Amino acid sequence: MKFYNYTDLTKQEVESLCLRQLEDDLTIKEQVKTIVERVRAEGDKALFDYALNFDKVNLEQLFIDPQEIRNIASAIPSEAKAAIDTAYRNIKAFHAAQLYREGKIETMPGVTCWRETRAIERVGLYIPGGTAVLPSTFLMLGIPAVLAGCKEIVVCSPPQKDGKTNCYLAYVATLLGIERIYLAGGAQAVAAMAWGTASIPKVDKIFGPGNRYVTQAKQLVQGTSMTAIDMPAGPSEVLVLADETANSSYIASDLLAQAEHGIDSQTILVATSSKIIDETLTKIGVQLKALPRQDIAAEAIKNSYAVLVDSLEQGMEFSNVYAPEHLIIASDKFEQLIPLISNAGSVFLGNLTPESAGDYASGTNHTLPTSGFAKAYSGVSMDSFLKKITFQHITPRGLKNIGNTVEVLAGAEGLEAHKNAITIRLKENGYQ
Repeated sequence: MKFYNYTDLTKQEVESLCLRQLEDDLTIKEQVKTIVERVRAEGDKALFDYALNFDKVNLEQLFIDPQEIRNIASAIPSEAKAAIDTAYRNIKAFHAAQLYREGKIETMPGVTCWRETRAIERVGLYIPGGTAVLPSTFLMLGIPAVLAGCKEIVVCSPPQKDGKTNCYLAYVATLLGIERIYLAGGAQAVAAMAWGTASIPKVDKIFGPGNRYVTQAKQLVQGTSMTAIDMPAGPSEVLVLADETANSSYIASDLLAQAEHGIDSQTILVATSSKIIDETLTKIGVQLKALPRQDIAAEAIKNSYAVLVDSLEQGMEFSNVYAPEHLIIASDKFEQLIPLISNAGSVFLGNLTPESAGDYASGTNHTLPTSGFAKAYSGVSMDSFLKKITFQHITPRGLKNIGNTVEVLAGAEGLEAHKNAITIRLKENGYQ
């Protein structure tokens, strides 16, 4: 893990340090473009070929049907079933609270405006399944999609070695009422949902995190297929801001929790003392040895860094430039920092609030903006699956009240047809 002193860095150096642009992005972009274009042209044939090439599985069909999903789900261990049930209830409770109906507003006598929500009709959920299979992501995306009332929910996840899915994803599917899981992963799954194939339906919006290939594919199809995406959600990242009240063992565990996602994950420690940094690095070395995915985590840690700051406030300055996907405030003084947070995907406050709680079961969504996109994007929520449509109604009194204003503004812009749409109504209703 590299080390920097914030006071020694120029503004340009800080901004450069916060960039997550990777050297091979251009190469990946070309590879993804090739995959996407082939799926668009060849459909299912390309998906079968990519399953054999990337997943090393010779598939007979590209989906698992309802009966097979139930059969696979029945093998889930009771402890895992109970844990998923608890996470399901918490996530559902948090997201259900986001559903509300706006009232009507009379902007002037006789002129009433309001908004109503409508579910996006066809949504695609991408559930990663590379180095780790994520039933938690299925919960995070599936629950709000169901609550929103989306008419068609298409779920894609890479096939396992047996050409199926695992019992955890299958059990989540039964909880959500999802009757089909499509066996496609990576950029090819994104392309399939964007354009549709003989087996996989086209969707209106694609959701879900993934590696750089998935992120590139989502950005590519958004500009070419009339399919929207939730956000550019690439490799996972965490920034821990710590002071003397922090526990270095806790910090080390939080950094490693992100590092084990993949070698391109990034873990950042921003601390008010070099002692905290030194102690955390020592604890990382100890904890790393016990991890089954230690090779992956070690590589991610090697590509990460620590920053020494003079104060928590200065640490927040750096954090807001970095705009982390996950921000952990490892301090007893977290309350005073909340107003200073302007850029973050999800925030974890205090020494007893690990990021992994939000990843699985506290209730908040873990599909979050990465790579600095937290400066402009929010994490997935109920709003992600809904559209807001505006309505308005004008009574005769309202037409009289607003008519002259519209006529004058339309005339000023030289749009006479706009002006006439008001004038003709005013005349026929006796107001001119």
